[in-house]
Amino acid sequence: MRGVSGPDLRRAAAERAVALVRDGMRLGIGTGSTANVFVELLGARVRAGLDVVGVPTSEATRVAAEAAGIRLATLDDLPELDLTIDGADEIDGAMRLIKGGGAALLREKIVAFASRRMVVIADAAKRVETLGAFPLPIEVNPFGLGATRRAVEAAVAAAGCTGRIVLRAGAGGAPLLTDGGHHILDAHLGRIPDPEALSAALWAVPGVVEHGLFLGLATGAILAEARDGAAHVICLGAV
Repeated sequence: MRGVSGPDLRRAAAERAVALVRDGMRLGIGTGSTANVFVELLGARVRAGLDVVGVPTSEATRVAAEAAGIRLATLDDLPELDLTIDGADEIDGAMRLIKGGGAALLREKIVAFASRRMVVIADAAKRVETLGAFPLPIEVNPFGLGATRRAVEAAVAAAGCTGRIVLRAGAGGAPLLTDGGHHILDAHLGRIPDPEALSAALWAVPGVVEHGLFLGLATGAILAEARDGAAHVICLGAV
């Protein structure tokens, strides 16, 4: 008998999230593998008559949502959103997140901040005691990259963290460019004992555009785990 797979868990979390969507909602639509399943399921509901409008958090999500028939807008059109559904690379017990594995952290954070609620959908394996096993993405301006990288290393050390800071490569080995035209530094820290302190230290570096610590933004989480040969959903916070 086939066991419960990653796609099964992503679908279980996305199905629970789609059930939160009501007619007339203004939605933030996240980026990543689990968010892609949410887009697929939301598109099916839209084609069945659901009336919503979404703001995508990346160009990849915009393309997928348009293909699914979801009506889209921008934050200039809709500066306040009812609900954002997005994934996470890590989530701790206080619903602090690491995001940005898909290099969309800047737009993801802007959209989440504009939303009344942000609900995370993820495999339950993303839940951790301490953030940091997943490399922390730090979006930086290409100008002065060497100086910014040294300043980021100093900020990380000042916040009590240690580890390698690596420039993320894109296709062909060249530095990856985000939708906003920035680079990503991935901080391989192992653990982040004080996420708030690290966030403040990174914000003090002028070349840092955004970082992947999402603090105080998630209001709820839908996590799917394999149990007794099936996918089960765990809800945390206000879902």
